[in-house]
Amino acid sequence: MRALWQRLRRGLDGRGQAASPASAGDAHTNLATASLRALLDDASIPAAVRSGLAADFARLESMLARLERGELHIAVFGRVSVGKSALANALLGEDAFAVGVLHGTTREASERSWREVAGSGVHLIDTPGIDELDGEARERLAFEVAEVSDLVIFVVDGDMTQRERDALVTLGQTDRPLLLALNKADRYGEDERERLLQRLREHAAGHVQPEDVVAISAQPAPLKRLRVDADGIEQAELVERMPDLDTLRERLTAVLEREGRTLAALNASLFAGRVSDQVATRIAAARRELAGKLIRQYCLAKAVAVALNPVPVADLLAAGALDAALVMHLGRVYGLPLTKKEAGSLIAVIFAQLAALMGAIWGVHLVASALKGLSAGLSTVVTAGAQGALAWYATELVGRAAEKYLVGGKSWGDLGPKRAVADIVASLDRDSILREARSEILKRLRERARD
Repeated sequence: MRALWQRLRRGLDGRGQAASPASAGDAHTNLATASLRALLDDASIPAAVRSGLAADFARLESMLARLERGELHIAVFGRVSVGKSALANALLGEDAFAVGVLHGTTREASERSWREVAGSGVHLIDTPGIDELDGEARERLAFEVAEVSDLVIFVVDGDMTQRERDALVTLGQTDRPLLLALNKADRYGEDERERLLQRLREHAAGHVQPEDVVAISAQPAPLKRLRVDADGIEQAELVERMPDLDTLRERLTAVLEREGRTLAALNASLFAGRVSDQVATRIAAARRELAGKLIRQYCLAKAVAVALNPVPVADLLAAGALDAALVMHLGRVYGLPLTKKEAGSLIAVIFAQLAALMGAIWGVHLVASALKGLSAGLSTVVTAGAQGALAWYATELVGRAAEKYLVGGKSWGDLGPKRAVADIVASLDRDSILREARSEILKRLRERARD
């Protein structure tokens, strides 16, 4: 993303050719708009996931509306009392934002329309200070506002503190352009001001371009001068001075004219990408939870069916049918339906990788089935727990292996089925599962006996 940003700043398109800012901005805006609309209208996103991410989806709606209206948002960011609100007011030419001597006057994010640049309406957002002693929530809000803005003006009033340097690094990781403004520059002599600017450029290296580190005076201190009155008496007076924002205003205008709409499109797309990742993560978690419950249900059903079936070998056939049903059901959970043939092929692959283990399991099944036949089912009570527990474990392995295959999009991935199944076997505590299964089966058998 940083390489793309650098290319855009040089005025190049995706092929390395000179791009028209207007045409490139239109194209990027159209792409971003289509991407956001597709995510917002995606009917496959479960209602529970939308509800859990309601704030993010509301922000997506807001960003889409901004793109469609052609708006650009600039956040003014920094510590308390560095002059953020004064800067925003000076740019606006009016006292739209509260300015006061109270530490941390700005308590919540405020927004005002500023001007139009290259056909886009530019809005300024004044954010709370990031170093309030009791302002954890306000600091979090400031970062959130900055993250969804198209450009950030980071305001300082001297050499950067450690908190400011940390904040600059965090903002730099959000992949949006930053301007670093040394406010209250009128307090420094020319040499000292230049040394401060150089120091700030060193702090900001890798996050802010050198030409985007500028000195400003949003609210210069009044100039004290002597005036001689009509009686020849000297009197001191304070003369208000106009804000000095020319360098910052020029940089803002240059950036916004050349790539303002592209910045808005990139920012919206980045945020949409993060929301999409969260959606995918939550859907995957929900599917894993549902798949886990489903596997457990089939484990119990198969274990009880095997334990109670008095007919030799018939219990084995029933077990195979349940395994196939489990695999097909898991396919529907993960949105990748499997046919009976595909489910059978998948089970065959899994069993092939579990040959030795499955051989031992089915060997126990065959012996137990024979005992049932010889004793006309009287040995069921003796064999049911052990045989059912092994059936449970076998189904757990089949279910987890099938789940891994489906999570990979009907693919075992680069490792192949042998390694995938081996990892699953290694990750499952067989003794623990067998104890749990035996306990659950005997409990179910007792319940059936009472019924």
